[in-house]
Amino acid sequence: MSADSPSSLPAPRPRNFRRSMLWAGVVVASLGLVVVTARELAGGRAAPPPKLGALPDFTFTRQDGQPFGLKQLHGRPFVANFIFTRCPTVCPVFTQKMARLQESTATLGPRLQLVSFSVDPAYDTPERLAEYGQKYRADFTRWNFLTGDYGQLKNTIVQGFKISMGREPGAAEDDLLSIFHGTHFVLVDGAGEIRGYYDSADPEATGRLETDAQRLARDEG
Repeated sequence: MSADSPSSLPAPRPRNFRRSMLWAGVVVASLGLVVVTARELAGGRAAPPPKLGALPDFTFTRQDGQPFGLKQLHGRPFVANFIFTRCPTVCPVFTQKMARLQESTATLGPRLQLVSFSVDPAYDTPERLAEYGQKYRADFTRWNFLTGDYGQLKNTIVQGFKISMGREPGAAEDDLLSIFHGTHFVLVDGAGEIRGYYDSADPEATGRLETDAQRLARDEG
């Protein structure tokens, strides 16, 4: 039989063979990407929290009587919550959780700030806020308590942070149960952009808050 005989030549591969090999390569590459992504997530390199809107500029009075606002916070992410010192219901627990966040992020130092806004500023003078902070062992180099004009605070909290705040109409000054406010922590980056809301009553949410806050502080520090 001649060497040129058709029976001695390899049979041609069907056209769809190459197409099959091409798709096999795509599948392998995709699986590789999935593996890399999974490793990144496991290594704590998940996508950063999204930007949810910029805060308006604000300046209030800190527990030491000094002005304090976005200007002083620029370049440093912070966690905000909303409390009042004579609150008989949710505020003590809410503040205790902020204190735990202060402790769990202590290694970050001032790179991560904590800010508690009073929703009862007529009563919460700087002196009262300082006593309140001391009660919860606040590190005043990174945990700030703010008071000021009621209308400006309400505008910042409701219109800026998108957190509820107010008092039942016609309620007496000493009717503390008439004062209401939201109980979510709010994470803000160093540029003043809101990056997340976290239900303070949900342990899973507060765990995410700690992770997200640490990431922002390290990325921006």
